[in-house]
Amino acid sequence: MAHAACFLPAVELARLVREGELSPVELVDASLARIDERNGALNAFVTRLDDAARAGARAAEEAVTRARREGPDAVAALGPLVGLPVAVKDLFDPLAGVRNTFGCRVFADFVPDASATYVERLQAAGAIVVGKTNTPEFGHKGVTDNRLFGPTSTPFDLSRNAAGSSGGSAAAVADGLVPLAQGSDGGGSIRIPAAHCGVVGFKPSFGRVAAAYRPDAFLHTPFLHAGPLTRTVADAALMASVICGPHPGDPLSLPDDGVDWLGAPAREAAGLRVAYSPDLGGFPVEPEVAAVCAEAVAALAGAGLSVDGVSLDLGAPHEQVTDLWLEQMAVLYAATASHFADAGVDLLGDHRDALCPEFVSLLERGDATSAVAAKRGDALRTQVFDTFQGVFAEADVLCCPT
Repeated sequence: MAHAACFLPAVELARLVREGELSPVELVDASLARIDERNGALNAFVTRLDDAARAGARAAEEAVTRARREGPDAVAALGPLVGLPVAVKDLFDPLAGVRNTFGCRVFADFVPDASATYVERLQAAGAIVVGKTNTPEFGHKGVTDNRLFGPTSTPFDLSRNAAGSSGGSAAAVADGLVPLAQGSDGGGSIRIPAAHCGVVGFKPSFGRVAAAYRPDAFLHTPFLHAGPLTRTVADAALMASVICGPHPGDPLSLPDDGVDWLGAPAREAAGLRVAYSPDLGGFPVEPEVAAVCAEAVAALAGAGLSVDGVSLDLGAPHEQVTDLWLEQMAVLYAATASHFADAGVDLLGDHRDALCPEFVSLLERGDATSAVAAKRGDALRTQVFDTFQGVFAEADVLCCPT
């Protein structure tokens, strides 16, 4: 049962644990055994927490046993993720007291003293963190590879990369190392590895998952979103129900407007209006990818949904839109580097040679971009925003290649 559990949906695992049919100790041991078996080839986990995870599993098992004697309310109070192994990304997603490297050699021994808001929520819901997952240096590209840990592979073809920047989390979920993993996304970093690894990646709307960053509470403007990587849509909803919600330390978090995350996957799709863009307004798409997406959209139409093709005008060529994203990410990274410099770590000074050249270029570009130039880019972002809002005025869902 325990080994088979490595590929069961998280919602099913949670039920089995609450009903006493599956021990959290067995489940965590199965997860760690799967990591032993597969991580040498995948390189999904870069920091393991075996001892802490096993201790947490024993505590969870005792808590479930005690709560089951006390009744259903006591079991529910344990949290919806009690006893479930979970992975956390090794980027802007710290777990207090555990090494957090940002995928960078400079921070190979950095240990934060506070956890990210959404990591705290996972643990408060009963989840057991079994380790931190690989990411490119500061998550700056869509390929998971760095000079500290090397590349992460997709489990379906070890010669190919799991993509990024949440590649370690996506690969870990796809290969049954954990049922749930946390990712983050500023330009595809949940969605791209989800596509490469064949899992569900959910990037919630900005502000839906609170992130109380310090010393800059506005650091994540306008890009950084935390979210789930799972094997099923229902599992993504389960994890979202835990990590979403406002926080007083995040001035940009959205209020709780009563979204029924757990009920959403069970709702009938009939009546949904689907818009389909094969190239998102002129972006290049590989023929094989285009064909798969076309088949998927045809399946939606075959299931009775209303599907209409749309032509998107982003207001600029895709090269210009991409360059704007690079510029604004460069500014974010340069600002982040300045905070490290305040703490005595000058990335472009003493540590320049430890960084990959592409990340150095981003930092330099960010330093060279004026505040006015960065702000003027918001006009093009507004055009892009208006384009998509125009689509959603007529449709509920937009389907497109990742």
